Amino acid sequence: MSADKSHRQRVLRDLLATRDLHSQVEVVEALADEGIDCNQATVSRDLDDLKAVKVRGVDGTQSYRVRADLVDSGWANVEATIRQFVVDIASSGNLVVLRTPPACAHPVASAIDLGGVPGAVATVAGDDTVLVVAEEGLTGAALADRIRHHLAA
Repeated sequence: MSADKSHRQRVLRDLLATRDLHSQVEVVEALADEGIDCNQATVSRDLDDLKAVKVRGVDGTQSYRVRADLVDSGWANVEATIRQFVVDIASSGNLVVLRTPPACAHPVASAIDLGGVPGAVATVAGDDTVLVVAEEGLTGAALADRIRHHLAA
């Protein structure tokens, strides 16, 4: 990989981690703001190389995120995100309820969805609450304990 490509992809990864970029055109413009001139075809290849995916936000819009950051680090990223944002964990039935400060539920839900938390089927994020649905046969209490256990590790 050339130094230019490596630098561009490093900047792109940072942009996707810190900004909501909804289209490849926005990505090209954001890179230009950082002094990196490239075209849409280059951005498309870079997004593929970085394993970027579009994630739907609470407001219904989709923006790019780098899936590899979440999947490759597995529980480490989920743990870091939960430690950073979650202030309470409770359960009810087949649900785990994670409380966060206002506007912090989305990063937690995304980390859980993309991080492949064992036993988590899906998440629903509000402003300050994430509902995590446990897979069939697993109670919310057991999934909450699993999350707590990994946080204590």
